[in-house]
Amino acid sequence: MTVDVFAALASPVRRELTALLLDGPRPVNDLAAHFAMSRPSVSEHLKVLRDAGLVSERRSG
Repeated sequence: MTVDVFAALASPVRRELTALLLDGPRPVNDLAAHFAMSRPSVSEHLKVLRDAGLVSERRSG
């Protein structure tokens, strides 16, 4: 599945997420604290960004 980078960045939430990640990796819970939405909703936005190749995921723990 090919995701258009511009479509992925069309959402203000996803643009804010990319801005927050410019300083380096952050846990999803830290990212979710910046938004008035649930952690699963933030995870869905991150999935769109991952599918577009704009962010990567690293699991720990």
